[in-house]
Amino acid sequence: MRRIRCVHGALLGLFGLALVAGGAFLVALGGSPYYLLAGLGTIGSGVLAWRGDRRAVVLYALVLIGTALWALAERGTTGWPLFARLFLPSLLGVPFLVTARGNRLSWLAPVMLVLVTARVVIVPPLPDQSLPSLAAPASNGEWTSWGADMGGTRFSPLASLTPDNVAELRPAWSVHLGVPPDGKLGNLEVTPLMIGGRLFVCNNMSMVDALDPETGKRLWRFDPRIDVSEVQSRSCRGVAFVRTGGNVCPERILTTTLDAKLWALDATTGRPCGDFGRNGMVDLATGMGPIGHGYYYPTSAPAVVRGRVIVGGWVMDGQKTQSPPGVVRAYDVRSGAFAWAFDIGRPDDPAEPPAGKTYTLGSPNAWAPMSADEALGMVYVPTGNAGPDYFSAHRRAEFQRYASSVVALDAATGRPRWSFQTVHRDVWDYDVSSQPTLVDLPMPAGGTVPALIQPTKRGQLFVLDRRTGRPIKPVKELPAPQGGAPGERLSPTQPVSVGMPSLAGPRLSEVRMWGMTPLDQLYCRIRFRQARYDGEMTPPGLSPTIEYPGFMGALSWGGVAVDPRRGLLVTVSNRVPTLHHLLPRGEADALGLAPRGVPGAKPVRGYWPQTGTPYAAAGAGFLSPLGVPCSEPPFGLITAVDIQTGAVRWERPLGTARDSGPFGLRLGLPLPMGVPTNSGAMMTAGGLVFVAATQERTIRALSLANGRTLWSARLPAGGQSVPMTYRSPKSGRQFVVVAAGGKPLIQAPVGDSLVAFALPRE
Repeated sequence: MRRIRCVHGALLGLFGLALVAGGAFLVALGGSPYYLLAGLGTIGSGVLAWRGDRRAVVLYALVLIGTALWALAERGTTGWPLFARLFLPSLLGVPFLVTARGNRLSWLAPVMLVLVTARVVIVPPLPDQSLPSLAAPASNGEWTSWGADMGGTRFSPLASLTPDNVAELRPAWSVHLGVPPDGKLGNLEVTPLMIGGRLFVCNNMSMVDALDPETGKRLWRFDPRIDVSEVQSRSCRGVAFVRTGGNVCPERILTTTLDAKLWALDATTGRPCGDFGRNGMVDLATGMGPIGHGYYYPTSAPAVVRGRVIVGGWVMDGQKTQSPPGVVRAYDVRSGAFAWAFDIGRPDDPAEPPAGKTYTLGSPNAWAPMSADEALGMVYVPTGNAGPDYFSAHRRAEFQRYASSVVALDAATGRPRWSFQTVHRDVWDYDVSSQPTLVDLPMPAGGTVPALIQPTKRGQLFVLDRRTGRPIKPVKELPAPQGGAPGERLSPTQPVSVGMPSLAGPRLSEVRMWGMTPLDQLYCRIRFRQARYDGEMTPPGLSPTIEYPGFMGALSWGGVAVDPRRGLLVTVSNRVPTLHHLLPRGEADALGLAPRGVPGAKPVRGYWPQTGTPYAAAGAGFLSPLGVPCSEPPFGLITAVDIQTGAVRWERPLGTARDSGPFGLRLGLPLPMGVPTNSGAMMTAGGLVFVAATQERTIRALSLANGRTLWSARLPAGGQSVPMTYRSPKSGRQFVVVAAGGKPLIQAPVGDSLVAFALPRE
């Protein structure tokens, strides 16, 4: 008994000392005095416990009661905030059951431990809601574009799977796409196409496979055989399909590669189309100048509209002002002949640059998926930032005009018809990463308006008339924080979509800092007090600043899914902040920071050299010492929005802690938490939402009516891709397919599988 008392007293004393030390520092920073006071009480209880004094349990009971009252006052009865404040203190009080046997107060800690655990484990039942039943339109069940259709709705008219039978889904087949699951080859983010009885899928080695949709058997493979050893980030989100009506390759797969090539392949055989470019290939390095290995390549599927195939490209972030051009180009789908270029540095000149010249270096790129409207003859291009990301004073006026925007280009000429900017003078890496989604929006007075919904990293949902770019839902210019680094020029206002909900999450504050224990929560509170945070769009400076949403964005490249007949939008969002600061050029040089590829360059994790500007940049997730976000859960959510009214129909944490834990450990606890996400969801006419996206390696089917999880299945790796669905021509069954590639950035386990699910054969 004495040994137990001494060990227990020592643990309480050490815990109390840590609270006192950190708590005194927090008070000096203007923070809560709770930790200091609780630490003193805990030390006192530990000393008494060491001595065998029964008053130890009384004093510790007072600490627990005070902690509970403080926790309720700060964050109410919300589960995970209570867990951070009460779980470990309650656990440390359990030994009093032995050392203070017979004292009624010895039961306080275990009772509180049970109550706090139950609060995060037991999920209240969701209310029953219904959706209007809609007759499924005639459909052959194909998935013809990366986002399901040219407008990127990620919606399927198939309705064989319903809330009543989706729980019967079973694994149908799984194939390895040949990418070593070592995390070194980028991210398998592909969404397949299903056309003409074939699935078409690319991997992050730029290979393209055609698969049997019933069995997953490979029908053909195209391998461009390229060297990717020095390519730092490797993705292929999808391919495009087109029917040309010609004699050669009448049905074509259009795909891009990591060495900046555009290929046209025969959809039947996988062989290059000899009449396209040179032996089936167009070299996208033309007019780009010296690219540098791995600095530029397209990551998203090409867009096809009015006989043009249109490609943008990803440019490596944060390296230098004279980075490869971010030009968007169009080619003839039959011949591969150059049609036009949208070069932001010279937007009125759609021609290729003359010999010896290049497209504009350092111009904003367009790496995210595009959308197109065949009837209007427009392609909608989401643009990135003018690099480097975290300083703007050097940027040209043309860059500022079109950066972090959605730009509507004439499909025939490449000339801009309109543009809408989502961030002015972007210094947060808030490039527009999501595909614009095109819908015909019913109006209160009757009729419909051709609309475009543009999700953003900021969590904003801008709803525009896709003919003109004018807002359909009101947009206001609101004051934005100022005071960045010396020499910076910031916009005094930023656009806010006031007609749609913000998915950025609540404003951060000290009381919203989180940790798995009071100690790492105290650490996060101290870091929050030490950093600058003036709310959303706090500009980076020479001291640490908090960016929230962080550089992963509230909404990522997975975009939104829209049920056009029910008028509902579903999207996946993140609530993970990041910490940033800028380094004067002298400090950056002392660290040896230089762009990749420069002789003697020394890449340092978490730093961007930003050569050509006065400052390098540093940034990382705002995490506790245990490696979990300092913002409180949920870290990932899924939300349904009524597009007509802008009202949130439902919002749920997405994912459990099954594959999460401190220090990156996977504890296997399926606690409903809402974990970091990357990618998006898809919807069906059957009233279902299918989503993987989470750090947890699981795919789910949710009810569109209320977000209730109706089915889930484990994946061999994280599902950082948008699922798709189709009807098999052979069996007539509706399949659901997702790529399980994982993502090291959110600690999602990596792999190379494409996994299909279907109802059992009758």
